[in-house]
Amino acid sequence: MGKKQKQNGAKVLVIGIILVCLVLGYYFYLSQKADSRKQESEVKITEVQNVLLRDLDTNYPPTPREVLKYFCQMAQCLYNETYTEEEFKELAVKVQTLYDTELVANMTQDQYLQDLKWDIAQFAKEKIVISSYTLSSATDVEEFKQDGYSWARLYCTFTLRTGTQLSSTQETFLLRKDEENHWKIYGWERTE
Repeated sequence: MGKKQKQNGAKVLVIGIILVCLVLGYYFYLSQKADSRKQESEVKITEVQNVLLRDLDTNYPPTPREVLKYFCQMAQCLYNETYTEEEFKELAVKVQTLYDTELVANMTQDQYLQDLKWDIAQFAKEKIVISSYTLSSATDVEEFKQDGYSWARLYCTFTLRTGTQLSSTQETFLLRKDEENHWKIYGWERTE
């Protein structure tokens, strides 16, 4: 081999190494940039915010069971989670959108908020947490017609935790269909 061929071979080798380094450097740069974008987009949404994000105007629960399930999710947020005063009011108003108009008319908005705050404070004072809930199966939902309205009766068992002690309470919920064909909570009572 001649001296010139060795120099050309060395140049090709050096240029090849430089190109490989450039390609690897660019790949590293792009992967770091993608990771930083991913971290920026991974904003933690609290359970309260997640519940509040649901738009009931376009995504109202279609069945009595789904209405009650959403109600229970909001109850867990209200009684178990930490939230701001603004989020409390938003949650309280969102809960009321699941209530029948007759139930909402039973008290003023201020009285409703005050009673709800007091009830939540009692749970907090006694360190009671809504650990879980169990709804009637879809086949156990009792639907009937009365006084020109469609009604549904179903049960929900709330499991409450105080420290390490568990207890449960069963509630009977009565829902009524409104003029927009939405099931609304008409009332509930503790089942003995």
